[in-house]
Amino acid sequence: MSGLTVALDAMGGDFGPQVIVPAAVQALLQYPELKIIFYGDQSAITSQLSLHNHASHPRISIVHCEHIIENNTRPSQALRHSKGTSMRMAIDAVAEKNADACVSAGNTGALMALSRYILKQLPGVERPALVSAIPTKNHNKTWLLDLGANVSCDADTLFQFAVMGSVMAEQCDIEKPRVALLNIGEEEIKGNDLVKRCAEMLHQSPDIHFIGYLEGDQLYSDKADVVVCDGFVGNVCLKTSEGVADLFISSFKKAVSSNPIKGLLAKWLFSDLFQNLKQLNPDQYNGASLLGLRGIVVKSHGSADIAAFTYAIGEAVHEVKRQIPKKISHRLEEVLLERPY
Repeated sequence: MSGLTVALDAMGGDFGPQVIVPAAVQALLQYPELKIIFYGDQSAITSQLSLHNHASHPRISIVHCEHIIENNTRPSQALRHSKGTSMRMAIDAVAEKNADACVSAGNTGALMALSRYILKQLPGVERPALVSAIPTKNHNKTWLLDLGANVSCDADTLFQFAVMGSVMAEQCDIEKPRVALLNIGEEEIKGNDLVKRCAEMLHQSPDIHFIGYLEGDQLYSDKADVVVCDGFVGNVCLKTSEGVADLFISSFKKAVSSNPIKGLLAKWLFSDLFQNLKQLNPDQYNGASLLGLRGIVVKSHGSADIAAFTYAIGEAVHEVKRQIPKKISHRLEEVLLERPY
């Protein structure tokens, strides 16, 4: 691919252009084929670009937007009053083929609603799902979905999530990804009717390497490459995990920084542990993808810093290069044709 363009909602998130513009500058350095289109307040964006000596960069353009979608805006309100907003125009750019992907740190519900309305779902997809990678032991990744786009799901929707997650994992060079359903126990008798029904469907699908149920304490065990659940459960799992990681990292840093000698000894004695702590940093897993759309949309944490938002842009670049929507569409077509019901 000679070049690709990412549309950025420059006004989304807690910090807007103060984080998004320098993150874009970092991404341009990492990806020489990348072009950026900022959507938002031109004055604020230009000011940040000048601060970072990129006021006239040849791979940057700005589209001025008069309005923004606030974090407390309901999805229904966003759909009715989205014209002229930075989020809407960034998604429109993907629909109109002016950009290959969109990245936003804005209102999740609004982003989901607008993406579905503007880009539409792929054939065979009832609802898009938010998916992101989480770290596991052995320095591998597990793809977890849904992370909050769909609070409640039926068995067919969970099945579609499993297919989409499997394709996502394959694009990270995982051959025949192991797919599991998140449940309250590993035994087949555990769980509600919804989960059991989805398990039956996955067992009957030869294209999915379904390994059964996984409990919450096994999410980081590297027992599965893809873990499927509804958005309510997935969001709680992710936020709880991030909170525990932050607590552990901050407590450890406080302990070793209280005494300079203790800190030096810790770095010498526990160098491997310091490397593992970096793996727990949620910033390097920022960027949840809305899978199942006819275009690429990546959702960043609203509180993301520069490094974290740079990772989200990188995720969008990766998906464009791997043509994720097209591959999901092909896989869904194959799986649905082979299903006996």
